[in-house]
Amino acid sequence: MPVTHVKSNFQMPECEGDVLVVNDLHFSYPDGHAALHGVSLKLCGGDKVALVGPNGAGKSTLMLHLNGILGGRGEVQIAGKRLTRENLPTIRAMVGLVFQNPDDQLFSPTVFEDVAFGPLHMGLPEADVRTRVDAALEAVRMTGYRDRLSHHLSVGEKKRIAIATVLSMNPSVLILDEPSAGLDPRARRTLINLLRELPITMLVSTHDMKLVQELFPRTIVMDEGRVVADGLTFEILEDEALLNAHGLEKP
Repeated sequence: MPVTHVKSNFQMPECEGDVLVVNDLHFSYPDGHAALHGVSLKLCGGDKVALVGPNGAGKSTLMLHLNGILGGRGEVQIAGKRLTRENLPTIRAMVGLVFQNPDDQLFSPTVFEDVAFGPLHMGLPEADVRTRVDAALEAVRMTGYRDRLSHHLSVGEKKRIAIATVLSMNPSVLILDEPSAGLDPRARRTLINLLRELPITMLVSTHDMKLVQELFPRTIVMDEGRVVADGLTFEILEDEALLNAHGLEKP
């Protein structure tokens, strides 16, 4: 499939103190499959950016590089700090990665314990941990759930608690994988409103093109391990040739 670049007046953001920078990132899995081919992108503070593309495009592989779960050839910087083996714990506190399945992140008996897990392992005093938990639960509108059993919650509630578990770490950037997957319309609408209101830099991988259209001013398209388009969302969604070439549908 040929690489296609969207024709757009969009320019890569120029800002001081970029929150996320990926420069010429390459990665191959142990079986030899090359998943990333020179991926470069940049997010400024407050950016909310959609990451779209067909299955196998490399989106999840890229996201797993942003907090060091995977390590390829190239450079990743978070808030000016280069991701290295030595500063990996610091970077992981700065990158809030929320998986598609919230059960991958919720493993404590109660909501409070799940959300407190990260701050506790940062060695924070108990009073600071409680303050962070309260703030994170308030941010996702789940204040009344702190003593609930996590595994008894609905999928939508679990997703909001999963977001709270990373917000309690006070991250610089929030990375979400398919946040609207598996949600009924009401839970999906609640999530959209929540993401819109969160004052944090955000990169969201999704197949939900209506979510992209409604929430994200900028969209990055990946295919076959490359960034093939990076531009204003409304322009990308109007480019039917681009969408068709890379397995995407106009919402």
